[in-house]
Amino acid sequence: MSLRLSIWPREAEGPVLAKDLTVTIDGIKAKVNRVGTPSDPLLLHIVLDLTGDLTLVDPARNSLIAEVHKSKAVVSILRAQDGLRVLEDPGTPKSKLESTLRELTIAGRAGLLDTIAPAARLSDAVLRGARVRSAVLFVTDSLIANYREDYTNPIVNSSDANDMSRRFPEGLVKEKIRQIKEELAPTLSPVFIVHLNYLSDRLNEAYQSGLLDLATSTGGSADFSRTPSDIPINIERAFARISSLQVADLDARLGRKQNALKIAVEAQGMQLQARPSYLPPSIKIPSIKKEKP
Repeated sequence: MSLRLSIWPREAEGPVLAKDLTVTIDGIKAKVNRVGTPSDPLLLHIVLDLTGDLTLVDPARNSLIAEVHKSKAVVSILRAQDGLRVLEDPGTPKSKLESTLRELTIAGRAGLLDTIAPAARLSDAVLRGARVRSAVLFVTDSLIANYREDYTNPIVNSSDANDMSRRFPEGLVKEKIRQIKEELAPTLSPVFIVHLNYLSDRLNEAYQSGLLDLATSTGGSADFSRTPSDIPINIERAFARISSLQVADLDARLGRKQNALKIAVEAQGMQLQARPSYLPPSIKIPSIKKEKP
C-alpha cells in the first residue's frame, strides 16, 4: 500500500530528512520513498465559519489578510454556511483575496461540523493527485447552540431524575464528533482549526474538545482564543504550522488487513505531528457549490 502522509515538527526544529524519518504502520516499518520539503508547492483551503461578534471577527479578518500576503501558498477561500461554498478559487490574486475577506458577510448559522469532512475530502483529492502539499484551515466562531441541528440533548423525561439525557447533556455532541471522525478516517489531508471564542460551559467544552479531537485525528491542530488578543497569535501559529508541513511518500507492507491502521512517526528525537491512524478509502471528490458573484 502506498500513501502520502503529512507531517510537521511540533517544535521549531527544522525540516525532516528522509534518511532520519521512521514510519511504522500497524507496527510494520514502512519504506520512505521521499520526504518533501517546506518549500514544496502548498495549496491552502481557508474555510470561514463566521457568524457573530465583529469584535472577534475583525481581528481574525485582519490577521488572515496579513498572513495570506506573507504566505507563499496558493490560497482558496470557502465559507461553511449552508454547505461548503467557494468564494475564491485557488490562484486568485492576493488583492482579490483581501477584498473578499474584507467584504465577507458575517451572518447565518454555524457550519463547521457540516463541512469539515467535505473540505478534508476536497483537500485530500489534491494531495493524492499531485506532488503538492495540501491542507485545510477553518477559522470559526461557532458555538454549539448556533447550529441548525439541536445538539443540546433536551431532557426526554422531565419527571425521571435518572433520565440519561439529564446526566449526559453533551451526548449528542460527542456522537456527532464520533460520526465525523469516521468520515475523516479515509482522508490524508490535515485540518487546522482556529476558534475565536472559547466558552467554558459544559456543552461548549464538549464541542471544543471534539474539534481538537477532529483536527488532531487528521494530523492537524486546533487553537482556541480566550481573548481577542489571542486571535492573531493563533492564526499566525496555524499558518506557521501549515507552512512547515512536509509530505512523506510511503510504501507499506501489511501483515494482515485491518480496518484502522495505526501510524507512528519519529525522526532523530524530533517531536512530529501526523495523523495517528488511517482507514484505506474509497475516495469521492465532493461536489462544491460555487458562490454567485
